[in-house]
Amino acid sequence: MPVVIGKLGAAGDLAHPDSAILFETSGLVPFEQAWIAQRRWQQRLLDDSTAPAAVWLLQHPPCYTLGRGASNKHLHFDPSRPPAPLHRIDRGGEVTHHLPGQLVAYLVLDLHRHQTDLHWYLRQLEQVLIDVLAQLGLHGQRLPGFTGLWLDNRKVAAIGVGSRRWITQHGLALNVSCDLDGFAQITPCGLKGRTVGCLAEWLPGLLPAEVQPLLRDAIAARFGLVWSEEA
Repeated sequence: MPVVIGKLGAAGDLAHPDSAILFETSGLVPFEQAWIAQRRWQQRLLDDSTAPAAVWLLQHPPCYTLGRGASNKHLHFDPSRPPAPLHRIDRGGEVTHHLPGQLVAYLVLDLHRHQTDLHWYLRQLEQVLIDVLAQLGLHGQRLPGFTGLWLDNRKVAAIGVGSRRWITQHGLALNVSCDLDGFAQITPCGLKGRTVGCLAEWLPGLLPAEVQPLLRDAIAARFGLVWSEEA
């Protein structure tokens, strides 16, 4: 399970609805490890409505994930012989690619404390990304009818979520400085004719470590979270 790194802000009452545990890691986290951690925390919130929310900020080794009901037709390889580990998981959406240089945020939130509306939640995640890019002097764009974030019509962030009884898991993936070659092995998010980009193409030399605190702060501000240390 990812470990808490350093002091994460003022420790508050963990039963407070706005209290959240922040997990950050210094190395790459295998996808399966992060997925297990999210599901455990989701079950904790299902079992105890006063438990704190949790957020993970991390990077993965190369892998591909397919949402529930996603089509194999968007894979440009034999799924029995993938070029990197392939996982079919319990989120919405089609196939996406995770890899170093991409900053991933997983949020396990109780939407009863916010709004029990997944459309609202997806738009809030997009706004988090817009807020982060604005801090970098970039103008992130929504495309009507699609989920995610674009720069100059190139998709720089994917969003895919799941929920059980309004307790969320999964989240967003922001391409910061990653090698985009692996995206050629798929039709990302099932969107034909849409190209993928990373922020370093607009801001050469930009690294995930520079973006991570911006993302952490934007998530806290957007959802009214107060970071606490795990009890």
